[in-house]
Parts: sequence; C-alpha cells; structure tokens
Amino acid sequence: MALAARLWRLLPSGRPTAPGLRLPARGACATGRLGGSEVVGNPGAFRRSLLFSALSYLGFEIYPIVSRAAVVHAKGLGVEEVLAQADYLYESGETEKLYHLLTQYKESEDAELLWRLARASRDIAQRSGTSEEDKKVLVYEALEYAKRALEKNESSFAAHKWYAICISDVGDYEGIKAKIANAYIIKEHFEKAIELNPKDATSIHLMGIWCYTFAEMPWYQRRIAKVLFATPPSSTYEEALGYFQRAEQVDPNFYSKNLLLLGKTYLKLHNKKLAAFWLMKARDYPAHTEEDRQIQTEAAQLLTGFSDKK
Repeated sequence: MALAARLWRLLPSGRPTAPGLRLPARGACATGRLGGSEVVGNPGAFRRSLLFSALSYLGFEIYPIVSRAAVVHAKGLGVEEVLAQADYLYESGETEKLYHLLTQYKESEDAELLWRLARASRDIAQRSGTSEEDKKVLVYEALEYAKRALEKNESSFAAHKWYAICISDVGDYEGIKAKIANAYIIKEHFEKAIELNPKDATSIHLMGIWCYTFAEMPWYQRRIAKVLFATPPSSTYEEALGYFQRAEQVDPNFYSKNLLLLGKTYLKLHNKKLAAFWLMKARDYPAHTEEDRQIQTEAAQLLTGFSDKK
C-alpha cells in the first residue's frame, strides 16, 4: 500500500478508501476530552471539566433540547461555556451542530476554540456524504484553524497534534513528494504534543504510526526521500513498537488499531507468540465503529496464517 494510505488513515468517520488520519472513536481520552493531566494546574480547564461533567450529568434533560436544534447558537456565552458545549456535542457525536457552533468563532483568538474548530472541520470533511470539492475546502480550512491555534498558544499539546494531522491531510492533495517533505514537520509536532502531554495516548500512537510507516517504506519512496533530504526520514520497527507499547501503558485498550499494530509490529520482528497475543486482543475488541469491525477482520485473517504454528 502506498505511503499516503498507510501513514495517514486513522479516523473512524471517514470513508474506508479515503486517505487521512484515523483517530480513536469519541470517548477515547486522547481525542480532546479533558483528562487529569490537562486539568491539573489549569484553572480554566478545571472549570471547563466541571461544566462538562454537569452537562454529562444532566444530559438526559439537555440532550433532547440540543438535538432538536438544527444549529446551536452561542450568542452571549463566554469562552468556557462555549468550550463546554462544544465538548458535549463532540462526545454526543453531533458533528454538524458542533461545526456550526464553532464556526461562529472562526475569527477567535482563543487556541482552545481554534483547534476544536480544526478538528470539527476535519470531521465534516471525513464524512461519507461530503463531496470531494467540499472535502478539499474543509481540509485546507482545518489546517488554517490549526495553524492559528498553534500561533496563539504554542504550549497547547492539542494544537500541535491537530496541526500535524491537518498537514498530513493536505498532503493528500499535494502528492507523495509533499507528504514526504512534510514528514519531519509532522514528526516534530507529534513529539512536541507528547512532550507537552505525556498522557495523550493518541499522540504517542501516531508517532508509532510514523515510525512503522518509514520502517516499511518501499524502495521507490526511499528514492524520492533521498532526493528531498540529505538525510531522509527513517525509522525501525523497534521504535514503532516502543511507541505502541507506551500508548497502551498510558491508556490500556484505548484503541483497537493500537492493538492491531502491536501485533503487526511483532510479526515484523518475527515474534509470533507476542504477535498472536495482541492480534487476539484486536480480534476480540468490542466493535463500536466500522473501523473496529475492519480491524477485527484483519486481525482474524492474520491469526489464521500462523495460529497453528505458535
């Protein structure tokens, strides 16, 4: 499979054949929900987490009201209230309402609003009903929002993560040379996201994907990389394994694809016993999304190839 299709296909809401980053489904700790590491020492985040908890607690009353509205209006709300409402809509899977809410703040100077708008724009782009023309516009808009979020707050791990994701998406429209040329930039921002929040399993997982992809890069793509760089991007399966293991330690069973890639990496390293262990976990992972079901199928197929030789 081509580099672009392997490295940047992680989001469950996208079409199965469309390139692009695929991330853990809503509810996973790393997709933008406030975890303990994001709240400690951040009074604004702490207040927002309380607001979000209140929304969740009262969801049986609030959700019917929100879901009946075609567009969510935020006039008169403060930033913290808008962020709480945005996080509630995201967790509820209300992608369109979230996008309409946040586009009211597209001129905002607040990094927390802007990276969420980048994520929402990208989620709309990845939907199967989005036309190719609209998808391209949304992908470039998402990159612009993520870039502005990073400019407003270079200490935001989420801004770094989503900037890297959006750069990779734009590369789908600019060719394999652009993908490879952006590889170091993408890596830099994923590493910065991990540095800023070592408990974000998704950023760690994405670094594992980066390493895995360049470890198995085919010869013709290596030739392109050598033309673009004096020292082209490279990695090893051992490095990829380290990131996948670390992501699992940070948040066990957070993502079926991390389990699958642990198994596949052990296969590359000729450790069939551990490969089988992780592939069975991926096969038996509860399927909440279409991507989970696809991963179950792939894991089962890989297991049939050597299960009698373990």
